[in-house]
Amino acid sequence: MATFMSFTGVVTRIENFVTSAESLGCYKLVTVQNTEGNTVNFVVSPYTYFIDQAMVSTGDPVIGFYDADLPVPLIYPPRYTAVVMSRVEPGRNVKVDFFNDRLISSDGMLQLNIAPYTLVILENEQFFTGNPANRNLAVVYGASTRSIPAQTTPFVIVVLCRETCG
Repeated sequence: MATFMSFTGVVTRIENFVTSAESLGCYKLVTVQNTEGNTVNFVVSPYTYFIDQAMVSTGDPVIGFYDADLPVPLIYPPRYTAVVMSRVEPGRNVKVDFFNDRLISSDGMLQLNIAPYTLVILENEQFFTGNPANRNLAVVYGASTRSIPAQTTPFVIVVLCRETCG
């Protein structure tokens, strides 16, 4: 079970991130700055899942999720490997977390109620036919209740099947 954290802001720069000669162009370094002026660099790999397969560019508001349990270099601005990225859009919320057998997030703040129209897919956009409980999920949803945990009926649930999220 990974511990996911997020950072929200505006993309200020996108550049190639070289890990080896063979990977040239396959990895990107996406610099994001929030309204308080804090900056984070996200390493975007071919394995980073983009909600709605969105293409992001400079000036786009985004939220990036990363595995907080993975080691990071002690540099500023911090550099995190992005597990999931999404454009920020009005009326749409995204949460990446471990959801237990009752589909409650690990922080206890969100409970999922799956409806017949909820799309449950894998990262490769294929249908997921198992039970999404007790898994790392990327959840796209709209409104939620004001209870704790807040309850929502998600539009899309993406099952993150990778053993490691780094």
